[in-house]
Amino acid sequence: MEQRRPSPTEIARRPGPADPRLDLVAGSIDLLHGRIRFVHPRDPTALLYEDDVAADQAYPPYWAELWPSGIELAHAVSQRDWTGTDAVELGCGLGLPAVAAALAGARVLATDRSADALAFAAVNAEQNGAHIETARCSWDAPDALVASGPFQLVLASDVLYGQRNVDDMHALLPRLVGEGGQVWIADPERPLTEEFLAIARTRWASVQTSATRLPKIWIHRLTRTA
Repeated sequence: MEQRRPSPTEIARRPGPADPRLDLVAGSIDLLHGRIRFVHPRDPTALLYEDDVAADQAYPPYWAELWPSGIELAHAVSQRDWTGTDAVELGCGLGLPAVAAALAGARVLATDRSADALAFAAVNAEQNGAHIETARCSWDAPDALVASGPFQLVLASDVLYGQRNVDDMHALLPRLVGEGGQVWIADPERPLTEEFLAIARTRWASVQTSATRLPKIWIHRLTRTA
């Protein structure tokens, strides 16, 4: 007897993967030359918060979101040739800027406090034929990361959303950037951004801001003296 095929309604009602990290959505973004393909969890809000025992704090799974700042930073990075450049992405999440830098010739280290984020960044790099290294890192305990530098390019997107992050960035960034190196931060006009930039202008040789394709996303470039 021929087995009855389930109807589309029956298929739709079947339970999804028990682990929301395995319920994936595929997407792509356009770069100046080419495209980046990526996957990410369908419902980031279903993911568990990640515990940091040392800090006695739990962190939301922000890494699983597709943030406009990350997309615009990846697009901006793709506009240059980074061949031979040592680059690092802080709080890489899905890793789109890291992948864009690698495709443009950079040697890239993608970092995040979340092991899941690093796994997704590595997968997204692999499916685009890009090579990146990954490392788990907390900004308030960055000695291992600093030892991997200095870097000529430091990338970060939408990281200025809390006072602790702003303070950590001021302390960490000068330790990562080599002479003549740059920090590129994509930011969606977070309330603390102007405070961050005001202090940065007193500590860096140059602080420049440029527009992106989106009206409220900006890229701030901090440069060390050559």
